[in-house]
Amino acid sequence: MLRRLVAVQAQDARSARLAVRARLPGLQADALDGHPVTWLLRGTLHLVRSEDLPWLHALVPASVLTANARRLAQLGVEPSRVEDVRSALPFERGEAGTLLGLQGQAVPHLLLRASLLGVCVHDLAGRFRAVSLPRVDRDAALRELARRYLAAHQGADERDLAAWSGLGLRDVRRGLALAGGRDPAPPSPLNRDRGDSSADGAVPPRLLPAFDPYLLGWRDRTFAVPQALAAGVFPGGGMFRATATVDGEVTGTWSVPGGRVRLDLAAGSDPGAFAAEAADVERLLS
Repeated sequence: MLRRLVAVQAQDARSARLAVRARLPGLQADALDGHPVTWLLRGTLHLVRSEDLPWLHALVPASVLTANARRLAQLGVEPSRVEDVRSALPFERGEAGTLLGLQGQAVPHLLLRASLLGVCVHDLAGRFRAVSLPRVDRDAALRELARRYLAAHQGADERDLAAWSGLGLRDVRRGLALAGGRDPAPPSPLNRDRGDSSADGAVPPRLLPAFDPYLLGWRDRTFAVPQALAAGVFPGGGMFRATATVDGEVTGTWSVPGGRVRLDLAAGSDPGAFAAEAADVERLLS
C-alpha cells in the first residue's frame, strides 16, 4: 500500500497510521513499525518504504536545507553539530535534548538538518536510527516520482504534481517528460485514490484522517469536497481535517475525543454507514 501511495504525510503519526488503515481495514497497530519517517516532499515529514527513501530524499529542494541553516544560525547552533547527532544514534526522540545538550527549537531543527543530510531517519514511534543512502541520479528520481504519482493520480496535471511534491514546474516538467507524459484519463473520484472497491466500482464509506493523501495529493480538491463543506474541511492555516467519504465524496468531518469516533456529517447523511469504519478506527487507536 505504501508503494502505491508513494509517501504519506506523517507530521501526526496517528494520522499516518489511519491513512494506511483506511486502505487496509484491519491494519495492526505495529504493522508500520520500522518504516522510515523523514522530511521529504514539501520539506514535510513523510512515511515511506525503505526502498523509496533514497530517490525521494534526492528530490528534497535545496531551499529546505538553506532555510534550516538560517534557522540554526538564529538559534546559535553550529551546523557541524550534526556529528553529535550521528554519534548519539540510535535514540528516542524524547532523549534527543539531553543527549545533544540542547533545548527548545534547537533540538528539532538540528534533527531536521541531520535528516536532510541523510544521517538519520526515524519511525512513527519517534525512534531515530542511522541510515546510509546511496547516491541517486536526479533525473532518475524525477522520472520515478512522476511515474509513481501519475499511477495513483489519474488525470493529474503538472500543477497537481508540483503542489504535492513541492518541486518547481521546471523539475516537474522534466520528470513528466522522462516518464513519458501525463496520464490522459479524465479526473474523477473513482479513478483517483479508490482504495478497495465493490464490484460496481463504488467506493465504500471511509473515515480518512487529517492530511490524508486522497485530498492532499491534488491542487484542486473540488472533485471530492462540496463547496458547502469546504470551510469545515479546510479551516485555514494549511489544515486538512479528518473527513468522512461516501463513494469518494466528502460528506462531513470526524474526530476521536476520548478514543471514540464522533461524526459531524452533512444533513441527510447516514451515520450508520460508518459503523464498521468507526469500530476499526477505535480498535487501531486503542
